[in-house]
Amino acid sequence: MSTPYDIPEAPEVLDRREGPYGEVVLRRHGDLLQIIANGCFLMDTSDGRSERLLVDAALAALDPEATGPRVLIGGLGVGFSLAHAAGQSRWGRITVVEREPAVVEWHRAGPLSALSEEALADPRTEIVEQDLIAYVNETSDTFDALCLDIDNGPGWTVTEDNEGLYSPSGLAACARVLKPRGVLAVWSAEPSPEFEGTLRNAGFRQVRTEEIPVARGVPDVVHIGVSPG
Repeated sequence: MSTPYDIPEAPEVLDRREGPYGEVVLRRHGDLLQIIANGCFLMDTSDGRSERLLVDAALAALDPEATGPRVLIGGLGVGFSLAHAAGQSRWGRITVVEREPAVVEWHRAGPLSALSEEALADPRTEIVEQDLIAYVNETSDTFDALCLDIDNGPGWTVTEDNEGLYSPSGLAACARVLKPRGVLAVWSAEPSPEFEGTLRNAGFRQVRTEEIPVARGVPDVVHIGVSPG
């Protein structure tokens, strides 16, 4: 079967860093750029549909009367979610929390800048270099939507520390920074009925899972819940 990308056999390592949470690598594989963390493939520039749905699903679940809603994007990644949010005039402030300095640098002055240059220049955009769990526990800011994409899913985390984000205490921290009727949207590489149950037990309402079809295997999904506040 033909493919729109010219994929050579071996990827080229463009940069390799030892960051505060382990090794992070940026690779080029044919036309694609890939981010690898601690040997775990995170994402690449092949599509972006699921990252866009993450933002769209959160926006669609908000009160349509809300003016200039603020969104927190957890994880800069390859920049698809940020670029999509910045392309939507309805969002007010767009805050991106990214814990890996290398990823931020790759966007500001590296190979990923072509994907995020306009979004980073948008006056609504703010980049915070901090661990997401620490941020939601410490910040005094509140948001209308949280769009989280820092792992391959609640059951497939990049580091063990991230597991706490999907626990009752982690979801309570997310709820704390959400405004009343605010929306939590969580990307996952596979459906997780267990996480749906955790969301409901944490008090989130209107819990549902939206699927994103993929070429093969189980679909990517976005788990969505409305703040109990």
